[in-house]
Amino acid sequence: MGICCLLCDNVQFKRITPLLDTQQHPSESRETLSLAAARQSYKPNSTRKNTRRRRVNTTYSSRILDLGLEFGNIIEEVKKKKKGQEHRVATAYKETLAPVKMADVVQPDPNSLQIPGDDLSAPSSPATARNDCSITPVTPSPSPRVEVRPRMACPFSVVVAIDFGTTSSGYAFSFSQDSEAIHMMKRWEGGDPGVANQKSPTCLLLTPDLRFHSFGFAARDFYHDLDPEEARHWLYFDKFKMKIHSTSDLTMETELEAVNGRKVRAIEVFAHALRFFREHALKEVKDQSSSVLEGEQIRWVITVPAVWRQPAKQFMREAAYLGGLVSPECPEQLLIALEPEAASIYCRKLRLHQVLDLSLQPMTNGLNLDGPRPFDSSFRQAREQLRRSRHSRTFLVESGTGELWSELQTGDRYIVADCGGGTVDLTVHQIEQPQGTLKELYKASGGPYGAVGVDLAFEAMLCQIFGEDFIQSFKAKRPAAWVDLTIAFEARKRTAAPGRANALNISLPFSFIDYYKRHRGQSVEAALRRSNMNIVKWSSQGMLRLTQEAMNELFQPTIFNIVKHIEELMAKPEVRGVRFLFLVGGFAESPMLQKAVQKALGRTCRIIIPHDVGLTILKGAVLFGLDPTVVRVRRCPLTYGVGVLNRFVEGRHPRDKLLVKDGREWCTDILDRFVSVDQSVALGEVVRRSYTPARVGQRKIIINIYCSATDDVTYISDPGVRKCGTINLDLPEPLPQPPGAVGGAGGGVPERREIRATMQFGDTEIKVTAVDIMSNRSVRASIDFLSN
Repeated sequence: MGICCLLCDNVQFKRITPLLDTQQHPSESRETLSLAAARQSYKPNSTRKNTRRRRVNTTYSSRILDLGLEFGNIIEEVKKKKKGQEHRVATAYKETLAPVKMADVVQPDPNSLQIPGDDLSAPSSPATARNDCSITPVTPSPSPRVEVRPRMACPFSVVVAIDFGTTSSGYAFSFSQDSEAIHMMKRWEGGDPGVANQKSPTCLLLTPDLRFHSFGFAARDFYHDLDPEEARHWLYFDKFKMKIHSTSDLTMETELEAVNGRKVRAIEVFAHALRFFREHALKEVKDQSSSVLEGEQIRWVITVPAVWRQPAKQFMREAAYLGGLVSPECPEQLLIALEPEAASIYCRKLRLHQVLDLSLQPMTNGLNLDGPRPFDSSFRQAREQLRRSRHSRTFLVESGTGELWSELQTGDRYIVADCGGGTVDLTVHQIEQPQGTLKELYKASGGPYGAVGVDLAFEAMLCQIFGEDFIQSFKAKRPAAWVDLTIAFEARKRTAAPGRANALNISLPFSFIDYYKRHRGQSVEAALRRSNMNIVKWSSQGMLRLTQEAMNELFQPTIFNIVKHIEELMAKPEVRGVRFLFLVGGFAESPMLQKAVQKALGRTCRIIIPHDVGLTILKGAVLFGLDPTVVRVRRCPLTYGVGVLNRFVEGRHPRDKLLVKDGREWCTDILDRFVSVDQSVALGEVVRRSYTPARVGQRKIIINIYCSATDDVTYISDPGVRKCGTINLDLPEPLPQPPGAVGGAGGGVPERREIRATMQFGDTEIKVTAVDIMSNRSVRASIDFLSN
């Protein structure tokens, strides 16, 4: 394959100088004065005497005259400001559309290599693999351009957010006309008898012929009631979200394995789940709406962990398309929200009566922690507050500009630790006053330290007691019974607390006891005695009794990783000065985790836990859908760029990157950066590159994108640099040209087309648009991260 070919058929393209434009559009000043209001406020009292009335009328007339003059002066001032702003905007617009000088660009193809002219400047930016597509920049890469987005009203009538979690999921919605009221989904019946749950377990059941059967409690209970032999033919999926995070080569063909071992395309499983939430949410929205809502009037928001990379985010978007939430032709109708970011959006509106403070340092906010403050008592109070709040499914969001309480000052920084079932995500934000928008101070970080880690530790303990071969055989032969055992442990895991005196009893399914006796020829009690594991006892009622020491061993590895990660983050120079740590997510309800974080960090910062800790992300996702511009600055998680050719410089570039063509020396595989890792990127900030097709009549351009977790890379062949996606540009048919024009019927050399691609890195997803400069027509552009 040729060095510079970007297309499967070795078609080349040229790179043209990107535009430099940093002009920002100032928002217009709006100043109004109501004369009618002034007249109303100065209206004389008709019951007073005539002499008093004449005196008041005289004063009133004088006041009206003064107000009229003042109002006229204000109007003139506003007109002058607006005129000046329009002039600046027009100037900036002209600069934006300034023509770019066309330049030849190297298109590495061994048979038809095109070399730029002598005026080519060679930027000292980075590079890529020799057998990959390369392009030649005419000038060094510019700084990203900021396009200011004004904050505007939500263009949709209703926003529906889906919190798709590893262990539990749910949805909430809000009408744009009453955006301070967030409606939670109906309570789900299931779990313990008589318990109403705000979320549904993330489990899905397919029939033996792969049709959707049920989701959540309905799926779990139906699967539980199946005959053991029949259950082996049904496909039950549980905690399947983790597969998306752990798969390094995620594609549309990635498969998920059901409990019985059968595999199904992951995209279909996720689409089934999203379709289930769509149907239930639409029914509730219609029940509460006074008017008929069309599909295009609804904005959907799906939450994902912040540590997920672009392929996983695109995967969720494709699943939403397949599930019928929105059409691929209306991508703006769906937003991907980052879970800790959504939690931060909600937390910035909390008030003191809505949180539990676990700090160990003395406080001036009505809390004196110098004296005795039993942890268990505080947590019980928080759980009682949460229980009471669940009687209502409508939550009112406090109005304000983000003030937590009187102690929070302009510019204060805080960390949000989203402790979920599968992952723990950390984000660092700063509130920008007075508008209350958010600025990310350090790139999102985290890892697979969620509550599932405790489940895996429990499974490892069972393997240690009964043997790994037996546990794997039992899971395969009795899948429904294994699910029952995990449900029993989940219930006891939620009640685990530090300092608990009594052991936790976990019921073993009868099929487990019977299967072990037939498989091993001895009783479960004998296996426990033989294991010498004194922290786990056997009860004659058919239960495993886990002592407090046993629960500590199960929780300790996961909690240690969480605390260590938070401590490492707080040691970063960019994060110093953080005053608050918010613990959110389902795992944040655990007293075991709360106690550990309190002990490690309680004297470093204020540890805040919302009363509705398990619903914080869901409510924040609704607020994000109502105003996606609330986070104004984000940090780039990776370095992104494309491979290019630069003029070879002896002593700077390695000889193995040298390419000689027509007597000129070029350095291949240089990485032309779009953005760098942990770079601060404002909302609306874009990077522009211009390309021209290498062939007349070429209809498609494909450009490979490379990424790296570090910034100290120069070539796309450097360690840690990998191809992560492609930019696809579908070129429209060129407009017919009049006879005699260049490239027209009158002859002459056909004019090459310039395609300008604009990439946006400041949102939760990377986006691209493109335009044909000659015709000013839009070019169909997309970024694909799932085809590698």
